[in-house]
Amino acid sequence: MDSGDDEPVATQPLPVTAAASLTDTIIPPSGTAAKPAGAPDEDVEGEDELLPAMADDDYSAQLSWQSESKDNLKVLMDNFSPAQYERFEAYRRHALPKQAIRKVIQQTTGQQVSQPVAQIVAGVGKVFVGEIVEKARQVQSRRNDSGPLTPDHLREAYRMYQAETGRVGSARPMRGKRLFVR
Repeated sequence: MDSGDDEPVATQPLPVTAAASLTDTIIPPSGTAAKPAGAPDEDVEGEDELLPAMADDDYSAQLSWQSESKDNLKVLMDNFSPAQYERFEAYRRHALPKQAIRKVIQQTTGQQVSQPVAQIVAGVGKVFVGEIVEKARQVQSRRNDSGPLTPDHLREAYRMYQAETGRVGSARPMRGKRLFVR
């Protein structure tokens, strides 16, 4: 979307004091006079330079992509069976707890992580769990089992995932640690 030629211009909001809500006055940066909120803007043309610009074609392409994405999701959801729709809704409603993810990352790496990093790791973890559950459902149907998933289904799904994608996890071997051990 972005060619990399234009860098967005950073803007800083004007500081607002608690009294501003009472007097409708904004305290501008030092060196300029305060003006009432209802007063007309004298330098309207200069304000456009402060806001980051997005080219019209980039914006329309983004809107087009979002619209197409929503349409594709609607078509997909219309073709779900009731059980699939229920699972999808449960998947959308739930999230891995960000604080627990931050704690696991901190214990693993020995370093503090920011909230956005924890959110990304939680998202990747959610996708991983979704893939394992989907493979476990396939294992369950292949075995003609019914009811909830069992640990055996999850173990087989994890084994299948490892066979398809190679080693799961870090680049180093887990030194004898195993997931879903009996």
